[in-house]
Amino acid sequence: MIQVQTILNVADNSGGKLVKCLKILKKGAKSRYANVGDLIVVSVKQLRLKNKYLSKVKKGDVLTGVIVKTKQIIKRSSGFSLKFSTNSVVLLNKQLKPIASRVIGLMPKEIKKKKFSKIISLSAGIV
Repeated sequence: MIQVQTILNVADNSGGKLVKCLKILKKGAKSRYANVGDLIVVSVKQLRLKNKYLSKVKKGDVLTGVIVKTKQIIKRSSGFSLKFSTNSVVLLNKQLKPIASRVIGLMPKEIKKKKFSKIISLSAGIV
C-alpha cells in the first residue's frame, strides 16, 4: 500500500532514483492507499546519474507514475500470492507513456490488466 509522502524507487532508466508520492489518482471515492497498477503524482527527490545532463528528468520535477512493485502481498484469484522487496514506480509523461526506454526487473500481471502493456514490453518479463 502506497500513501501520500511515501518514498519509492524508480524502476526505469529515466534518470530518477527516488521519488515521493504527492497524490493518488484513483477514480471514485477518495482513496487513501494505492496498489499495483494505480496512477500517482510524484516528485523526483534524487537522481541516479552523477552526470545530470544525461538524465531525462530533473530533481524537483512533478510527474505522473504507475506503481509496479509493492512490499504488500498481492493476492490473486488462483490462490497465488506475490511480494516484492521494494516499492517501485515507473515514470510517465503527460500522454501516460513511459519516459524511459527500459524498465528494470520483472513486472506483475496486474499492470497489463490496467492497460499499461508498453511497460510490460519494456521489462524483462512477467510474474
